Formats: sequence, C-alpha cells, structure tokens
Amino acid sequence: MKTRHDTPHDHADPHGLDRRNFLFAGTAAGAGAAAAAVGVSASRAEAATLAAYADPTDPALPPSTMTLEKGRAALLVVDPQIDFLHSDGVAWGVVGESVTEHNVVENIGRLFRAAKAADMPVVISPHYYFPQDHRWRFEGALEKVMHSIGMFDRPGPLDTTGLEGSGADFMPEYKDFIFDGKTIIASPHKVYGPEQNDAGLQLRKLRVDQILLAGMSANLCVESHMREFLEQGFEVAVVRDATAGAKVPEGDGYLAALINFRMVANAVWDTNTAVERIRALAA
Repeated sequence: MKTRHDTPHDHADPHGLDRRNFLFAGTAAGAGAAAAAVGVSASRAEAATLAAYADPTDPALPPSTMTLEKGRAALLVVDPQIDFLHSDGVAWGVVGESVTEHNVVENIGRLFRAAKAADMPVVISPHYYFPQDHRWRFEGALEKVMHSIGMFDRPGPLDTTGLEGSGADFMPEYKDFIFDGKTIIASPHKVYGPEQNDAGLQLRKLRVDQILLAGMSANLCVESHMREFLEQGFEVAVVRDATAGAKVPEGDGYLAALINFRMVANAVWDTNTAVERIRALAA
C-alpha cells in the first residue's frame, strides 16, 4: 500500500521528523518514561488499562432503553481512512495500539456487512484537508499535528490525484461497501464534528433519527459527532469496540471518550450486540 510521504502536499514537521515518527517518537518516549518512573511492567500496565475499560460492576447510571426500529436507523462511520486504521497511516504510532486492542478494523467491517444485509442506510463522514485548509491562522493542538504531518491531505476538493491508496483513502476492505452505489459519502468535516458537512441533512432526508456510530477517533471526531447529533435530536448508540483513540503522555483518548459515551449517549453497545440488533431488523 502506498503512503503519501512523497506527495507535493506533505508538510514537514517542525523538528525534522518524518510524518509517522513525529507522532510515534514523542509517544513512545513519554510512555517509556512513565513506565520507568512508576516501575510498572508492560503486562501489568496492559492489565490495568483493560480493567479501566471494563464496565462498572455497580453502575450509578440507568441502563439504556434504546431499541432500533426499521426505517429509522442508520449506520454512520466516521473517518474509515488509512491514516487512522492502517499501519501505513500517519497516526498509527499513537492510535495503532488502541485500534489493535479493540479489533476496530474487523469490527467496522462486521458493522458494514450487517447493515448492508439488513438494507440499513450507511453514511460515511470523512475527513479531508485541501491546500486552502493549510492557510488557517489558528488551530487547536491536534489540528496543528494533523496539518503538520499532512493527515488526510488531498490536492483539492475536485481533484482525486494521488488519492488511491493514500492516507486520505478509505480502507481497502471497506470499499465494496462504500462504493456500492447506495452508501452516502458526506462532504468532509474539517475539525471534529459534522457541523460543516451534510451528514445530518442526508439522514433527515431519509427520515432517519437513530444512529449507530462507529469509526475514528473515539474522543475526537466520534465523540464530537455523537454530541452534535444528540443536540439535533437524534438517538445515538456508540459501538464501543468499533472505535479507538490515541495514547499519548497527555492521556488515553479512548478511555476519555468511553466515560463520556456512557454518560451522554443513548446506548453504548459492543459490535456483537450491534450486529444482533441490526440483524433483528431484517428478520
């Protein structure tokens, strides 16, 4: 699979590292220093992390009552793109561990297959950056990183030169689902939420008001999509193991999002549960 290191739209990072190493080096160094400081072995640290993701044994919040209804529900997948989900992607150094841990690539594929078999609408909310976006005069911390490493870069809104197999391209295993002539590919979102794209409009035009939400990354675009669609009056179930987050010295993005999913979403399901409920619509 080709990567985008040689495209004219690459952006050198300020410390002279290549695009993947810009993220990976800082994260590895921070994680290593933290582990050494507390004297925790890798296996113990991993066990503690997985325990932190487990549902509470004595939850304080009420259980979900969300039930999918045929004709009202759609699958929405955020950023199913190489830069997030493939080892050649520029973000893999910080998200790869989480993507692997939760089996995200396969789980998103399972959701696609189930939704298509049930004739459920599918919407893709992609992330693209064009040359004009690199002239922004202010950015948040991760916007700065994404722009500096050329994440999701394309040469223009109507120009697909170099897109095939690049970091901005969709994962190859999803393309048969995405390009079947039925899947809606929304206009790109530029920061984290769907406020700038037409995903909400497309869902409303189908009279859809229930969303199964998956994709990347958990505490950024997925959480932002969840919050915006809830504010718009949609009922949202997040598929917890069909998303993942960056692990950096500043924190674990997946854990941060998981806590908020539990507190805010209408439901938080795993892929097995989501697939069962999708299949029930086709029964």
